[in-house]
Amino acid sequence: MNVYFDNAATTQLDAEVLKEMMNVLENKHGNPSSIHSYGRQAKAMVEKARKAIATHLNVSPSEIFFTSGGTEADNMAILSTVEDYNIKHIISSPLEHHAVLHSIESLVHKGKATVSHVAIKKDGHIDLADLENQLKKHPNSLVSLMHANNEIGNILPIEEVGELCKKYNAVFHSDTVQSMCHYPLDLQKIKVDFIAASGHKFHGPKGTGFIYINGSKKISPQIHGGGQERNMRGGTENVAGIMGLSKAFEIAHAQMKEHAMHIQSIKTHLINRLEAELKGVEFNGDAKGNSLYTVLNVMLPGTDDYEMMLMKLDMSGIAASAGSACSSGSNVGSHVIAALGKNIERRPVIRFSFSKYNTIAEADFCVETLKSFYTTANAKTSIKEKAAN
Repeated sequence: MNVYFDNAATTQLDAEVLKEMMNVLENKHGNPSSIHSYGRQAKAMVEKARKAIATHLNVSPSEIFFTSGGTEADNMAILSTVEDYNIKHIISSPLEHHAVLHSIESLVHKGKATVSHVAIKKDGHIDLADLENQLKKHPNSLVSLMHANNEIGNILPIEEVGELCKKYNAVFHSDTVQSMCHYPLDLQKIKVDFIAASGHKFHGPKGTGFIYINGSKKISPQIHGGGQERNMRGGTENVAGIMGLSKAFEIAHAQMKEHAMHIQSIKTHLINRLEAELKGVEFNGDAKGNSLYTVLNVMLPGTDDYEMMLMKLDMSGIAASAGSACSSGSNVGSHVIAALGKNIERRPVIRFSFSKYNTIAEADFCVETLKSFYTTANAKTSIKEKAAN
């Protein structure tokens, strides 16, 4: 059996999305900036996609700007806001995606801003009291906190954070890459200035995404060119990608409740079986509480073969990761687990992440595979101990 449990890294393209994109690639080749009928047709498709996304988020289409993905959107929000609003301090967390952490680090390195990190509780949630204390010390700052953590799945109380930011006149940016299309987001109710999204996280195409920019905020582009995206992002629009993104967005929102119930059942089943059959297993973050239903971060029992666990899973047909895609294959690379202060000596840390295409049977196969690994590993240890005696 082949099992793909790395959906937080990327998801399988939906067949309906591919069909939509192929229609554009084969029949709608106009440049949206051209004034003839081919160009106008392409422009109309882009604007239709923009309106569809805006409608689901309860915002104006003029507040949605298409990008190459979440990383570009995060960079755009952070770098442009600091420069255009003359912000001197950024409040973030050590658990953020590298698109956020490295953008902030570049500003700090250049002397354009200082940064402080909000305290993290033992369960991986941010300390709201500490956030407010920092906002009192640094009003008029930029707050950048992700809605759903890509490694441990914890959900940010985004509405509460938005209210705190408004209270202290801070600009609020949230990376919603993992939560987009998995949770309903009404941006009229959430006091957020910028959010980032990436199409390939919800069965859309790679290289597509968007940034929401609250209409009250005006920032400069990071990519200059021919004035596309209402002068906010230069470069010819990826029309097929945008239509694929929009189609994936529509499908996800139409089936959100159904998919959530299905995926949560897989996560819950895997938790229960691992607890019952692997003594000493632990879960990083708030796995059974306020956590993304698509992500489960597992700390397996100690073993001499801990560094080989991902490879062994792969050889058995199971795709998983040790954290974000950029650190897969190495426990050392997970800054999120390190920030939680967990002792992971000789213990494999694996992130399993699920989608609508996964099944309970795949979860069972995963557990049986892990049990087999540990049975073999324990037997080897027993032989070594007898030999030593």
